[in-house]
Amino acid sequence: MTRIALLTLSLFAAPLAQAQTAPAPSTPAQSAPEAPTYASAADAATQARDLAARARQAYPRGSATIDQPLWKQAAAAAEAAVKAEPRNADYLRLRAEIYTEVGFWRQAQLGWEAYFQVNPKAGAEEKRAAATALYNLGYAAYTRNQPSPASALFRQCLTLDPQNVLCASWAARTALEGGQYTQAQELYAQALRGAPNDKSLAYFAGLAQKAGTYGPAATRAFSRAYADLDAGRKPQALAGFQEAARSAPNFIEAQREAGRLALELGDADAAVNAYQGAAGLPGASAADRYNLALAQEGQQFGLGAVQTFRTAYARYAAGDKAGAETGFAQATAQNANYAKAWAWLGRVRYEGQNYAGAAEAYGNAARLDPNDKTSAYYLRLAQQSK
Repeated sequence: MTRIALLTLSLFAAPLAQAQTAPAPSTPAQSAPEAPTYASAADAATQARDLAARARQAYPRGSATIDQPLWKQAAAAAEAAVKAEPRNADYLRLRAEIYTEVGFWRQAQLGWEAYFQVNPKAGAEEKRAAATALYNLGYAAYTRNQPSPASALFRQCLTLDPQNVLCASWAARTALEGGQYTQAQELYAQALRGAPNDKSLAYFAGLAQKAGTYGPAATRAFSRAYADLDAGRKPQALAGFQEAARSAPNFIEAQREAGRLALELGDADAAVNAYQGAAGLPGASAADRYNLALAQEGQQFGLGAVQTFRTAYARYAAGDKAGAETGFAQATAQNANYAKAWAWLGRVRYEGQNYAGAAEAYGNAARLDPNDKTSAYYLRLAQQSK
């Protein structure tokens, strides 16, 4: 029987596509194994399946990469089987499945295309696997700021798997960023049919309906900022939301996201700027005004102290007097000039009949704010222990 030489060049020469939303840390590339020989295509395929099974046992679940020796050898054996019998659907599918499992997305895409050429009546399972490869390639293109290739890949994904929520949502995102608002709305509706309770999808579906009033530059900046936020790049996300708000001052969602993120990052000035923009728009809410007041107070006393104070006040309102006293005390420690925090610390101590502690707190409040007649009044009562 003719012996089949295994060629590995095509396997290891192609570049590895970037992974999806959270790429795994890169690992040192393993050296290519010596090219073994197989008695037949069937023997090569059997070896590929055996090596893949061993790899699943040897490596932690979800960690598969082409650089792991057993997976590399499994892919090489599958390549040998396909080389020997290039029209064998079983071998083509085996190769594509291995590349899909290890996240070698470009090779997986090519593998599934070759399989579909031989088996045009492939089932839904194979099409879903191929769609997974297309999604990951599309997302990688999106993160490289290549919207046209990304959009094409997401559309191909949907052709194979119309129920793929990820591909529908990211096809919608690229359409939204490209100013194709009608298409974006249709695609978000398609995604929501598959994930009706997804709040992020619902949010962007609503945004797509209003995006025409904001314009493509602002919409694209907002969308990219949201992607940065999802990836944990908060400073970049803040800059993106601010850019969107500058491009379209009526973009209340951008103003709100910029304000919320600025508060989270401790940037009171940026938060004030954003919430002033939001509060001045027709759709402003009580929450926008509340956050504006918080940010303005944060400019004066520090956001950390103000947020600590407000958390303590919420505890007081809920009846947790001990927790409130601790919080008010922490706020005064964060900023000793925070008169309101001293006043509320005095109040909770006074209500607990800790008159000496109340007098101390009310004394600081009255000193810092001579116009605070309430603190002055209760200071006298506390000093008299009544």
